[in-house]
Amino acid sequence: MKVYFDNAATTAIAPEVLEVMMPYLTEHFGNPSTQYSFGRETKAALEEARKTIAELINAQPGEIIFTSGGTEANNTAIKGAVKYLGVQRIITTPIEHHCVEYSVDYCRDELNIETEQVQIDDKGNIDLQDLENLLKSSDKKTLVTLMHANNEIGTLLDIEKVGALCHQYNALFHSDTVQTFAHFPFDVQRMHLDFMSASAHKFHGPKGVGFLYMRKQHKVNPFIHGGGQERGSRAGTENVYGIVGMAAAAKLAYKNLEHDKTAILEVKNYFIQRLKDTFQDIDFNGNLDERSLYTVLNVSFPPSDKSALLLFMLDMEGVCCSGGSACGSGASVGSHVIKALHKDENRVSIRFSFSKNSTKAEVDYVLIQLKKIYDN
Repeated sequence: MKVYFDNAATTAIAPEVLEVMMPYLTEHFGNPSTQYSFGRETKAALEEARKTIAELINAQPGEIIFTSGGTEANNTAIKGAVKYLGVQRIITTPIEHHCVEYSVDYCRDELNIETEQVQIDDKGNIDLQDLENLLKSSDKKTLVTLMHANNEIGTLLDIEKVGALCHQYNALFHSDTVQTFAHFPFDVQRMHLDFMSASAHKFHGPKGVGFLYMRKQHKVNPFIHGGGQERGSRAGTENVYGIVGMAAAAKLAYKNLEHDKTAILEVKNYFIQRLKDTFQDIDFNGNLDERSLYTVLNVSFPPSDKSALLLFMLDMEGVCCSGGSACGSGASVGSHVIKALHKDENRVSIRFSFSKNSTKAEVDYVLIQLKKIYDN
């Protein structure tokens, strides 16, 4: 049996999405920057996709910039805010995705920007009072960059409360929503978001495409120079079939949101209970209540002489899961997120992440393999 429990790394493309994409890989191949009929066809599809994404988050189409994914979107927002919007200080946490962490480090080291880290508890929840104290402590123009849900432990940010604080203290607010767009409803107006980032392959869309929402009063220069695509915000011929696929995947996800959420939560809660019933000393990283991303479960296993090989042994039995973020080109290093939570270094943490395709039968199979590994 093969079990894919690493949907926070990437998801299988939905058949309905692939069907929508195929014409743009075959007969509708025109460059959307050209003026003749082939180009006008693909330009119309591009703008329809932009409109779809904008409507889903209560934004205007002109506020959506198509990118190659979440990493590019996050880099553009953070570095762009510093270089072109007058940001002098960044507030973040020690458990952001590396593309945010390293972008902030770049701004500190290369652009002489002041950086602050808001306090977090042992489950990755931010201290809202500490955030407010940091916002009050300086008159410097500030960017707050906090992910909506942690990709490793699933801890959710109270995005509306953070947005309200940023609005109150005139700070710009950027959120990496790569793990949550198409899994939760979004309203960028109510959430006071200035920037949000998303990536299609996290919600059964194609790889290599995402978007950045940037509030209309903000204007940053492109990092990639060339043509004037994306209204001058990003040079390069747009990935039309990918963008069309992303919009189709987002529409499908929001159409089935409550149904899929209920089904995934049922699998996740079943897994939690089976783990508790099977292992005496099991623990979990992050929240397990409504403040947790319903697609992610980070399990802390008891110390064992098998710990170092646990992921490998599960893989040998056909179980795909992760020891942390899967965005490091296969690098096997300790998780900066788990380290920041000050967890017992003798325990091994594994992230299991689910999709609408996950089943209880797969959970049962994983438990059989885990028990076999620990009992031998």
